[in-house]
Amino acid sequence: MCSILGLSSDRDVAPIIVDSLKKMEYRGYDSVGVAVKNESEISVKKGVGKVKDVNNDIQMDKMQGHSGIGHTRWATHGGVTVENAHPHLCNSSSIGVVHNGIIENYAELRKDLEKNHNVVFKSSTDTEVIPNLLQVYFEKSHDVKRAVMDTVQRLKGHYAFVALFKNGEMVGVRNHEPLILGIGENDLLLTSDVIGLPENFNSVVYIDNNQFVIIDDHKHKIYDFQGHAAQFAIKKIPKNYQNVTKGEYEYFTAKEIFEQPDTILVAGDEDNDYLQKIVDFIRDSDYVYVTGSGTSYHISVIAKYLFSRFAGKKVEHVMASEMKYSSRYIIPNSTLFAISQSGESADVLEAVSICKKKNAKILSMVNSKNSALARDSVFSIGLNCGPEIGVAATKSFTSQMAILYKIADKLCDGCLAVDFKTVSDAYAKMLSDTSKIQELAKAIKDIQNLFVIGRGIHYPISKEGALKIKEITYVHAEGIAGGELKHGPLALMDSSTYVIVINPDDDSYVDNISSVHEIKSREAKVIGISNKPDPSYDYWIQIPTIREDLYPLIEIIPLQLIAYYLALERKIDPDYPKNLAKSVTVK
Repeated sequence: MCSILGLSSDRDVAPIIVDSLKKMEYRGYDSVGVAVKNESEISVKKGVGKVKDVNNDIQMDKMQGHSGIGHTRWATHGGVTVENAHPHLCNSSSIGVVHNGIIENYAELRKDLEKNHNVVFKSSTDTEVIPNLLQVYFEKSHDVKRAVMDTVQRLKGHYAFVALFKNGEMVGVRNHEPLILGIGENDLLLTSDVIGLPENFNSVVYIDNNQFVIIDDHKHKIYDFQGHAAQFAIKKIPKNYQNVTKGEYEYFTAKEIFEQPDTILVAGDEDNDYLQKIVDFIRDSDYVYVTGSGTSYHISVIAKYLFSRFAGKKVEHVMASEMKYSSRYIIPNSTLFAISQSGESADVLEAVSICKKKNAKILSMVNSKNSALARDSVFSIGLNCGPEIGVAATKSFTSQMAILYKIADKLCDGCLAVDFKTVSDAYAKMLSDTSKIQELAKAIKDIQNLFVIGRGIHYPISKEGALKIKEITYVHAEGIAGGELKHGPLALMDSSTYVIVINPDDDSYVDNISSVHEIKSREAKVIGISNKPDPSYDYWIQIPTIREDLYPLIEIIPLQLIAYYLALERKIDPDYPKNLAKSVTVK
């Protein structure tokens, strides 16, 4: 969700903050702002739009001062306006705050501040109660630590915030939402994401839940919410998370799609003994639930297919956001396999919390081994695919799927024997010439509705393909099980309809061709994704012939490419689709 930053340095911080906000813009890009403490006051500049455009207009990076805070917003409370953009100041302008998350009781706090402290609010956000509460308590105690402790006792919800005080002190507070302290040679930086750290930072402290850090005179102290000094560990930042750039590509989405021949080879590349422990954990569990949100939920459905078909292991997939409504059916002492690219998804973390109350043991699959989800797990396996900036998951999806294949293979004592070099070569072949998909994107750029159908294990791939298309092209797209066409969706088929059929030459091929004929008889257009041509296809997107049980790994690539090139044809930035954020850290 929103990105938050706070930097204390011996040089002007504004240009560094602006550069870091550009890196983290995938977390939120409705509006942006920077506040800097200079000799006499806290100055604020903010505006609506992307970091680059707003900075060009108001030159946030020219502000002077050695401590400051910054923010990119993904709106939750209040419209996308300059007034609602962060940072927010208290009424005395002596404290500025940037915030990620939701203050659930902000309306109650706002009324109290207006009635009892004569606070005049300038925005419609929940955030603005924080600097004003801090002001009330700081004026009482004249102590930053005490003011923070009193403030967090009043706040309800999941949040992280960074506060800049006029006296020069800076505070970072974490309650469920991510917060990281970066340590440079002469700089200290608070951020919601390691990607926001400048190049000269290589060490971090992951602030624990219900902790806060005070930075004063280039020194830091970490406390729990009761004010006790907290223990912490300094860790090194993985090299592939430093200095993230687009390279030769125009968009991160393209870069991440085209990285997949490499990332598929290192997915879950853990110590073999460690992976075996995870496999044994699953094998010894009486019941396994797999959960995730969005793309990661589609992976959980694939897990059910793979584990039941090849390992005879009964598993149940549960959408993370639905776990609270399914909790009464969770079998005590079972295992929850939680899947999340960021490891910070609020819905997934809540599902973990629910299952822990049922004494479930937690396994996880994440792209950040220092994430909240990884730290909350008995075992956690890493995707190892490097940071994924594009909002639409691409390389993380194929890496997640590869790990499932590795686990399933071990569960069935080597029955799959997947050669991922073969898969990598198939990726490279498909990505070497995308001209046919680009031509298709031009031909269908004005469509309003699209259906993607698949059967068996290809059904969750159809759901994932449809998700990619709706996320970054704004075309209504729906993934459908092929056999369900005649139970409703055929009513929507006419000459303006396009249907993508995932149709490799496996045991679903004949049934899918029957579905193609049903679609064609309603005059709809068919886009076939297959290793085998058929005269019924209006467009044929060829995939390499590969071992039958590996087709799910490769058929997603053309779907990603269709979404990407269709976004370009529709003049949409695929990295930053409207209304969406990469890490959904609020419920």
